[in-house]
Amino acid sequence: MALYSLVLGAVVALLIAATLLAKLPVRWWWIRACEFPRLQLAFAALLTALLSLPLESPWRWVLLGTSLLVVVLQARFILPWTRLWPVQVHSAEPGQQERCITLLIANVLTPNRQASRLIEIIRQHDPDVVLTLESDAWWQERLDQALEGNWPNSVKIPLDNLYGMHLYSRLPLANTRVERLIQDDIPSIHTDVKLESGDSLTLHALHPRPPAPNESEESLWRDAELLLVGKEIHRHPAPTVVAGDLNDVAWSRTTRLFCRISGMLDPRQGRGRFSTFHARYPLLRWPLDHIFTSEHFTLKRLERLPGFGSDHFPILATLCFRPSRSDEHDNPEADDGERAWARQTIREARSREQEP
Repeated sequence: MALYSLVLGAVVALLIAATLLAKLPVRWWWIRACEFPRLQLAFAALLTALLSLPLESPWRWVLLGTSLLVVVLQARFILPWTRLWPVQVHSAEPGQQERCITLLIANVLTPNRQASRLIEIIRQHDPDVVLTLESDAWWQERLDQALEGNWPNSVKIPLDNLYGMHLYSRLPLANTRVERLIQDDIPSIHTDVKLESGDSLTLHALHPRPPAPNESEESLWRDAELLLVGKEIHRHPAPTVVAGDLNDVAWSRTTRLFCRISGMLDPRQGRGRFSTFHARYPLLRWPLDHIFTSEHFTLKRLERLPGFGSDHFPILATLCFRPSRSDEHDNPEADDGERAWARQTIREARSREQEP
């Protein structure tokens, strides 16, 4: 029983350490990684709470109390992305289809060559806009052949560095820009999309560099790109959608700050996590691919689609332009300290030597 207590105590210590480390306002990748598996940590803590019951005092109460503390701390972040929470983007009413837009977002995983499966999914769901991430020249050739007929408006950035990006739209595009906001090798697409009703929205398509051992030792570059876009949205309020693989979870410090800086809303809140990564490992999944909206939209549909050989699942959303319902939404707002933190992050990223 002594060995059992020691092993269980070590596990509980790791759980509380990971939980507390995630609260530190630092950018090291291994700290920021603690924000990702909150649901997994909560379930592990529930298990250790049950396993501590047979122990004698005082071990039982120390491990039980610490385990339940982990559950409570993690639940604060998890609950908004469950059906136990009020929705942040209200549901759309029937009708006025010409004022709705359906977007399909898919990180294809560059080495993945199962393009026919993704094309089949696209044709089945028939979205208005298709955004692919990690798409290189090989993917562009297959997507062009399949999509250019029905999705004639496009923006193509074929790259072999895992940051290629392609946008195909049946709706007209205007004022289209390809920008390298923070790093020279990380593109983003910014364009106006004209709905069938004649209304227009601004679409920002992003895929910032993740904090990871083989990518970047810190989250600075990702954080700065998201916060820079958030500042631009706040500065120029208009019907807006932000979409892409943000390499960040919905409940992270940075993504929540992005929403407060920009005033953007998360359609997942109150509906579920819709985890898109990792497609091959069910126990290690979190929402990395996102669609955020301004207050001008309601949600008709949100769905995670089947896999097609990538490490990401595609995600599909239908948004309806309903500016008359803007007041129904409770927009998040940043305080002065958070705006100062965002400005400092952007300045630091622009002044630092870029990581390859």
